[in-house]
Amino acid sequence: MIDPPAALTSGARRPPEIVRPPRLPVPAGIGRLLVLAVVFLCAACGLVYELELVALSSYLVGDSVTQASVVLSVMVFAMGVGSLLAKRLRCRAAVGFGAVEAALALVGGVSAMALYASFAWFGQSRPVLVGFSLLIGVLIGAEVPLLMTLIQRIRNQDAGGAVADLFAADYVGALVGGLAFPFLLLPVLGQLTGALVTGGVNAVAGGALVLGLFGRDLSPWARRSLLAANVLVLALLATCTVLAGPFERAAREAVYATEPRVALQTEVQEVVLTGGTGGGRAGRSGGEAVRTPLALYLDGRLRASAIDEFRYREALVHPAMAGGPHGRVLVLGGGDGLAARELLRYADVESVTVVERDAALVRLARTDPGLARLNRHALDDPRVRVVTADVFDWLRWGARHEVRRDGPYDVILSDLPDPAITAGTKLYSQEFYGLAARVLAPDGRLAVHAGPPRARPRNFWTVEATVRAAGLRTAAYRTEGRRHAFSGGPDRGQSGTAGGTASGSARDWGFVLAGRATPVPALSPTAPPLRSLTPAALRAARLAPDRARPPGLPPSTLVHPRYGG
Repeated sequence: MIDPPAALTSGARRPPEIVRPPRLPVPAGIGRLLVLAVVFLCAACGLVYELELVALSSYLVGDSVTQASVVLSVMVFAMGVGSLLAKRLRCRAAVGFGAVEAALALVGGVSAMALYASFAWFGQSRPVLVGFSLLIGVLIGAEVPLLMTLIQRIRNQDAGGAVADLFAADYVGALVGGLAFPFLLLPVLGQLTGALVTGGVNAVAGGALVLGLFGRDLSPWARRSLLAANVLVLALLATCTVLAGPFERAAREAVYATEPRVALQTEVQEVVLTGGTGGGRAGRSGGEAVRTPLALYLDGRLRASAIDEFRYREALVHPAMAGGPHGRVLVLGGGDGLAARELLRYADVESVTVVERDAALVRLARTDPGLARLNRHALDDPRVRVVTADVFDWLRWGARHEVRRDGPYDVILSDLPDPAITAGTKLYSQEFYGLAARVLAPDGRLAVHAGPPRARPRNFWTVEATVRAAGLRTAAYRTEGRRHAFSGGPDRGQSGTAGGTASGSARDWGFVLAGRATPVPALSPTAPPLRSLTPAALRAARLAPDRARPPGLPPSTLVHPRYGG
């Protein structure tokens, strides 16, 4: 080990400690640069661990603001604790730093797998998220005091200059790690393998610095122990990397309660299809044939089930088609083609424009046998035009040209994810509905999926208040949702979420119908035969704002989003 500071005693008083410089294999200037290079790499790895926890927990749980706040606040607190604990290791800074980096590489590397496993098999991820954030934060916090001690032992300089050099390398490394995560690690390696590879880099950097630069001052036992620890960590990370594929498949099967038939990580989201090709996939259970219905998941949330998706699409589409012309229709979202399928059942629909940001989802909706059968190949109809673009940006810039050329839209359908998902709150903002109103015909109708009014009434009525704030008049209604027990998907067991409830009780879907004149939810005389929606059911489904709306709800805006999980 590096010798502790020698203390010379004279009488009852201890004089200042004398520190013997380490025996370096390179000149002190080069050694100092090597330490700063390791600071750079360790900072990059540490930020990757933070971002990986935030990204994966946001995907699994939703509400990215809450997940980021939990991870960052716990981790920063833990870094302070780690800095205090590291004071006891300063007399053996090299050994302490080597042990800290080996532990950090292992904990940070396997954190994504542990978080995903906890969610997949136990349905809970928050305790694991907090635990790993705390542990990673403690280890990251312990790095700086130990590195400060090492860099000062190589070449003594004023504390201010040493701190400036150390933090400059740390902040630049954090910049590189922060950019590498979304642009390199996530798209190329994915969440699990990306974290494991980062852990390997962390272990190699820390072990190489201690064993290579300060190895001459370590005892033989310390050298062997650190070498064995790093080899073991790298072996474990390599094993996890090899098993990442089978592990992910097993965890995904546990999450979705069946083996996914299609699993795509697109540039926008994860797209998963389970079940059969339309009518269901045949299987055997207890000697009897079992058919699993097709289900579409986007970022882990059930978007459509062949059992009952018609309830949602009929309630979204057909009330908006009544009360006026509907020759030109705009669908915001709807890349699965299911809303377009309902629109094309009207003979007088002239054109349908579908604006979907995920080209891979559109391609799947056209080519997958099950999904294409479910949407009746609607996206291949000559009346349908698909635009691949961000919905908000397209309304802001691209829609102007469309309206100038072909006129405003008679009907606009907002077929978007639930407003409680933080990533989509801008698509439920006053600014968004103002842009939609700008391309809506004077007598046109806007229909918005607003989430479940029973389970999340505040979110639902905030959507309604936001649409009114954009200058439109509204009518609210709901329809009964899934009536079957459903245990798959990340939302399983949560009342009012995409997965339904554990007991299989009905979950409702809520909608807001809007226009410049007060709309009335009804069915068009030219409406095709429907499976679930009838005029009487639609009348019964209307929601009275005076009785149901919480008082004083302000609208949601881009700078003040008001939706929660």
